[in-house]
Amino acid sequence: MLSLGTSKPTISSQKRHFVLVHGAGHGAWCWYKITTLLQSDGHNVTALDLMVSGINPHQIRDLKINSVLDYVQPLIDFMASLKPKERVILVGHSLGGLGMSVVMERFPEKISAAVFVTAFMPGPNLTYITIFEEVSIL
Repeated sequence: MLSLGTSKPTISSQKRHFVLVHGAGHGAWCWYKITTLLQSDGHNVTALDLMVSGINPHQIRDLKINSVLDYVQPLIDFMASLKPKERVILVGHSLGGLGMSVVMERFPEKISAAVFVTAFMPGPNLTYITIFEEVSIL
């Protein structure tokens, strides 16, 4: 449980592995403050650069048109690389919510919790295409 007392925020004594998923126009760098806080409390933190973001070497022309799967492939690869019994807490912002939704469907056994921080959250009546149409990026 997160404690917001007068000192730095702390999370229960059990150490966790947090996977931080950035939003559109960002990279792993945008999580530097929260990464530092979590690591100083002893947690394992992974902040990934999604395709064509941050220091990811791919260029925008490498993405297929409207391909969320290409964009989130680094997250898919990371989740696939986890040990069979390892579970993570996903935290995503903005467009990172789409990637979280993809890996939640593919790797439910590897996720102990997911936190959508003002992030897209697809569901049965809200598809990826609907989201893209709503924000006019198609």
